[in-house]
Amino acid sequence: MSDGLQAYCRECSAEYYRQRQEAKGKKVREKVSVPPDHKRCPQCGVVKPYAEWERNKTSSDGWASYCRSCRAERNRASYFKRKYGLTEAERDAMIVAQWALCAICPDAPAAHVDHCHKTGRVRGVLCFNCNSGLGLLRDDPEVVRRAAAYLEGNSWKPILVAPGVYQLPS
Repeated sequence: MSDGLQAYCRECSAEYYRQRQEAKGKKVREKVSVPPDHKRCPQCGVVKPYAEWERNKTSSDGWASYCRSCRAERNRASYFKRKYGLTEAERDAMIVAQWALCAICPDAPAAHVDHCHKTGRVRGVLCFNCNSGLGLLRDDPEVVRRAAAYLEGNSWKPILVAPGVYQLPS
């Protein structure tokens, strides 16, 4: 209007907007009153105090978009998708298929996704120790075989056959 005011009040404009969006088949979230020093999480829909939010200097209110627990859940899901190409449901299905035990040592619970560092292919879900052990052995089957032979008491020292000629044990 020429006086700078709208023709309808704020509540009537909001109601008209809601009706038009619903006519288009879109959903409009209901306005929830939030007490001071609180914020509503759009994922879980719960109003929580600022203590349950992380700071974000780039947002308009200075707080993250999602509460700490929802943010951690979203980050975990996106990590599995980005790193391994798996959803959490696919990872959980792999764990169930392994009876929730490590694929190498059935003594510990399966918790860590194991993958080939060359191809990126997911091999299974292992316990922390087995997963880090394979990583420290550089995912090399020959090194793993030598380590197993060493543990079984076989020496992997080169044998001097002739001067300057050494033979590695098979």
